[in-house]
This record gives sequence, structure tokens and C-alpha cells, in this order.
Amino acid sequence: MIDKQLLTQTVEQAIENTDLFIVDIKVNPGNAIVVELDSETGIDIDMCVNITRKIESVFDRDVEDYELEVGSAGLTAPFKVRGQYLKNIGNDIEVLTCDGRKLNGVLTEVGDDEFTVEIEKKVKEEGAKRPTLVKEPLTFKFNETKSVKYLINFK
Repeated sequence: MIDKQLLTQTVEQAIENTDLFIVDIKVNPGNAIVVELDSETGIDIDMCVNITRKIESVFDRDVEDYELEVGSAGLTAPFKVRGQYLKNIGNDIEVLTCDGRKLNGVLTEVGDDEFTVEIEKKVKEEGAKRPTLVKEPLTFKFNETKSVKYLINFK
């Protein structure tokens, strides 16, 4: 079985002095390795190839065979690490809360263990004919949500 700790150290060394960060590293049965990365500026194929080569230089396929996949975290995949939240400040996101509510809004702030989303809701003020849109900030702890992901808008 592939040593996940050594694999993580190898990937960390490979991304040193870059803006890349690790989203997830999985070693599945049969030594199927999946390395998900992300960055503020995006990831190109050359970065993935360099990291793949670094991993292959440490883990010899003749000693222990494995399948390796190095890529970026999916655009529509839920956020897994704080770095993904930081990357998406100012972007529209979808939050699925533990109590089943689905909220869409703009990610405005990220703390150590919480984040703030600004949502718009309709409020009918007294004496007004029509409701108006009011922006309301909502703060969630990371563990208070089932999933948070980037919301793609085709406007």
C-alpha cells in the first residue's frame, strides 16, 4: 500500500514556492491515487505533469504498482479546504445548510473557522407597494454546512 504521509510530503515539496494548495489526496484500494490541487490563478496541464513526475520519482512502479491522477479540483465540486473559500471571495456561491436550506449569495469574508455570505431577500416595508431587495449577511461555521460550491451564472 502506498504511504499516504510520504505521498503528501512529496506533493507539498512539489508545490513549494507556488500558489498551489492541496485540496485532497486519496489512496484508494488497488493503489489508485488521486491528487486534487487548486490555486488562486488556476492550474494548467504543465503544473500537473511536473507534480506527476515528482511523485513518480519518489514512488517506483517496479516496487509497487499504482495508478496516478493529478488534477485540479472540479469547478462544480463542493469546497473541501479553506483555500477554496479564500479563492472565491467576491464570487457567487451556493450553500446547502445542515437543516436543508439552499442559499445563493456572494462570499464576502472567510475567517479561520467561518465564512460570511451576503444574500438578497425581498422585504416589503410598511407603506410600500412592492417588496424591495435587501442584502443580508449570514455567517456560517464550516461544519454547519453540508456543502458549499461555486455557483456558475450564465448571465
